Amino acid sequence: MLVREFEFKMKDGRTASVRSPREDDAAGLLDYLYVTACETEFLMRYPEECGKYTIEGELRFIKNANSSDREAAALCLVEGEIVGLANVSWSGAIKTKHRASVAIALIREFWDQGIGTVLMEELIRIAEENEDLIQIELDFIEGNVRARALYEKLGFRIVGVKPNAIRLKDGTLLNEYSMIKEIKR
Repeated sequence: MLVREFEFKMKDGRTASVRSPREDDAAGLLDYLYVTACETEFLMRYPEECGKYTIEGELRFIKNANSSDREAAALCLVEGEIVGLANVSWSGAIKTKHRASVAIALIREFWDQGIGTVLMEELIRIAEENEDLIQIELDFIEGNVRARALYEKLGFRIVGVKPNAIRLKDGTLLNEYSMIKEIKR
């Protein structure tokens, strides 16, 4: 589904825009995926794993997200550069159509500018518009205190832990935490 287009002021005073991705964003999305993977251990990919992503794959992602009635992708741009992406999706299956899943990542240079809050609030708004949904779910990796603080600020709470779910290259094992936000009707 398409995300409404809007602009907002970041904490540093610059203007950012939010919209659905377009076909001409495909190359920029590939760059974004690689850059974000280089900047943090808290994503589910390393930079060398970004080679599996292709322009054709990004074009499919864009088409699927924009035409779906159970998925939306919100792109954040600053001065024409993709700096963040967040998405929300849910199943059409009878037993799980009440649950939505969200994910988000930002380029480090744009952390602490309010972008994460704006993108997550937009995903929550989209989920709340679907009468079938009663909860929004996400996972975060142990040590990602900034993400946890954002999610808790927006009403998510921890409901479970997957011990040793993540294994870094150096052998460090990290827990993965599951959170939900209940949609009040």
